[in-house]
Amino acid sequence: MKKEIIVRLHSDFEELIQREEDSGVEFWFARDLQKVLGYARWENFAKVIEKAKTACINSSQEIKDHFLDVTKMVSLGSGSEREIADIALTRYACYLIAQNGDPTKDQIAFAQTYFAVQTRKQEIIEKRLSDLDRLNARKKLTLSEKELSGIIFERIGDNQSFGRIRSKGDKALFGGNTTQDMKLRLKIPKGRSLADFLPTITIKAKDFANEITNFNIKRDDDLNSESLITEEHIKNNEDVRRVLTTRGIVPEKLPPSEDIKKIERRLKSEEKKLSEQSDTMRSF
Repeated sequence: MKKEIIVRLHSDFEELIQREEDSGVEFWFARDLQKVLGYARWENFAKVIEKAKTACINSSQEIKDHFLDVTKMVSLGSGSEREIADIALTRYACYLIAQNGDPTKDQIAFAQTYFAVQTRKQEIIEKRLSDLDRLNARKKLTLSEKELSGIIFERIGDNQSFGRIRSKGDKALFGGNTTQDMKLRLKIPKGRSLADFLPTITIKAKDFANEITNFNIKRDDDLNSESLITEEHIKNNEDVRRVLTTRGIVPEKLPPSEDIKKIERRLKSEEKKLSEQSDTMRSF
């Protein structure tokens, strides 16, 4: 495909981008896309859309999440307007349409790559945000555990109490499974922390139970022995577990997540690359 065609088509597709006012989410109108993709008749393009919808279902996606029926006003030659049916398409819907279009058309060939790249960018962004959320949750858990350890030492004066109390809290959260049981179940390397391999929801659950325990110990002067603090921490973990299981989330049955240290290294590497790119840009 010639460079001038690529430049023109890229400009055409960029001009079609619509944005939802409140969220800023990008979408495209089917009738606009029809023209850029080289389909003269709506009836022919509608057949491609139907194939794309089938592909959407086959990929276990909800059609309504990607193909939204809408109406809009169009101008007529007489200066009047009339209402026509249209479809608001997500980036993924556009990609599926391109995949089911006529591959001999330059416009379709370009669209297949254009929307594939755009979809991949969105996946990368979503993955990075998910990684950041998990990393931040892990850091917060470390802080709440550090606070709990300090409070326990102030009340009891025993450096070993925190480990025992935390272990019994884990047993309550994981339905009777000990910390070691969970490490074996999730095949966690020797010497590594259980929390480094837990999914975000479980990390946040542990942190929430810690926060409740911390709050209640500071509020209640009577929580001044290991047995009483242990009882309090067990109850808080049981309560958090009850909330999760009521919503169909069973902590001990969730699969392990990627090593948090690998995520941290990857994010630092990405930040370094961005910094280097920024320095390069400033040099021009």
